[in-house]
Amino acid sequence: METSIRFKVRSSRLIVRGFSLVELVVSVIIALILLVIFLNRVQYYQEQAEKAAMEGVALALGSALTLQYNQLMTRGAAGDAAALRNANPMTWLTTPPRNYSGEFFDPTAERIETGSWFFDLKSRELVYVVRNRAHFKADRAGRYWVRFHVVSQDGMAGMKTGVESAGMRFETVTPYNWFSDGVPNAG
Repeated sequence: METSIRFKVRSSRLIVRGFSLVELVVSVIIALILLVIFLNRVQYYQEQAEKAAMEGVALALGSALTLQYNQLMTRGAAGDAAALRNANPMTWLTTPPRNYSGEFFDPTAERIETGSWFFDLKSRELVYVVRNRAHFKADRAGRYWVRFHVVSQDGMAGMKTGVESAGMRFETVTPYNWFSDGVPNAG
């Protein structure tokens, strides 16, 4: 009877065994492949999030411009509306975004941190410096910048109403290519 018990113990030891070296190497390789795929996707989604955040700030600035313009119109100060074209749009927000770097006169790309906004005092444009650039096409000067400005628009051009109707619009200076497969993004 004792021999049968020993046999069972021995046979159970043979059944339970750990990874072989080959199985371990295959498992590590599979884990590394999955990690690389995961990190690639994380970078892609970080870039998508950066683009969405930039466009969100631009939309907020467009709304702030509309409020500023309407305030001037309700006060009867239509003549002051032209000053909005040269103003720093970040001053219209209650709180500028954390990544707003301030005002600079004709800055170089090295002076501005990536992933931040700044106002160019020379061109009177608000600029966003792209951080995650894998799917962004640089401008003609080789910079990864998206430039915005305020432009006047005639709301009722060509209509003879006897009332001058104009508006302001916050838009990109030139269209940019970011996740667009060569088709420029509208500003």
